[in-house]
Amino acid sequence: MKFHLKVWRQKDANAPGTLENYEADNIPDDASFLEMLDIVNANLTGKNIEPIQFDSDCREGICGSCSLTINGVPHGPGRGTTCQVYMRKFKDGDTITIEPFRAEAFPVQRDLVVDRCAFDRVIQAGGYISERCGSAPDANSVPISKVIADEAMDAAACIGCGACAAACPNGSAMLFVSAKVTHLGLLPQGKPENGRRVIGMVRQMDEEGFGNCSNYYACEAVCPASVPAAFIGRMNREFTAASVKEIIGMNV
Repeated sequence: MKFHLKVWRQKDANAPGTLENYEADNIPDDASFLEMLDIVNANLTGKNIEPIQFDSDCREGICGSCSLTINGVPHGPGRGTTCQVYMRKFKDGDTITIEPFRAEAFPVQRDLVVDRCAFDRVIQAGGYISERCGSAPDANSVPISKVIADEAMDAAACIGCGACAAACPNGSAMLFVSAKVTHLGLLPQGKPENGRRVIGMVRQMDEEGFGNCSNYYACEAVCPASVPAAFIGRMNREFTAASVKEIIGMNV
C-alpha cells in the first residue's frame, strides 16, 4: 500500500510548526499506524532527514501514550488507541493528515509529541486514597453490589490518554477527571475522601487550562475505553455538594 502523508513538524516547543509532505511506500495492510511511521522514519533516516518524532510505549492499546490526531480525529478511525489502528482501515493512495493532540493544556514539545503532565497534576490533586488500605482483601470480604462494581470498573477503564480533551471543542478534560473521581468514589475505600478529592481535582483541572463541558459528547465518541459521558454529570453533582459543605464549614 502507498499513502501520501501530511505530517506536523515542529522543531521544539517554541518554534512554529507546519505540515510537511511525505510518501509512505510499500506499507503492509496489516501494519499498525505506528509501524507505518517506523517504516517512513527508516526511509527518512536513510536519506539523512530528521525522523518524525512521536510518542509510544506499550503498542498494545493500554498506555495511551500514542496520542496522534489522524485526519482530525484523536487516535484516528474506529474506537481504540493509535497503535491499534491498522493501515487496512485506509484506502491505497489515501492522503492522511497526522497532527499532535490539540488542547491548550497539552503543549506541543516536538513534531507529534505533546506534554500531558497536566493530567498527572490533576491526579496528584486528589486521584488517590491517602490512607493505607492493606493488601488485596479476600474475595467477597467487602460486600459491593455488582451494579456498583461494574460501574466502578467502567470508570477505572480510563487510561488517561487525553483523547477526550483533544476531541472536545472546549478542550475539556471532564471525562478523564470524572472517571477518576467516580472510580474511587464508588468504592468503600475511597468514599471518606470523596469530597476533598472532587474539589481538588476539579480545581486543578481548571488551573491547568482545560475548558468546561458543553455536552458535545465528542469525548465519549473517541474514548478508547468507552468511558460514558454520564460520569461527568455525576462528578458535577458531587462537586456541587462538596462545595456547599466547604462553604458552610463542614468537613469534605
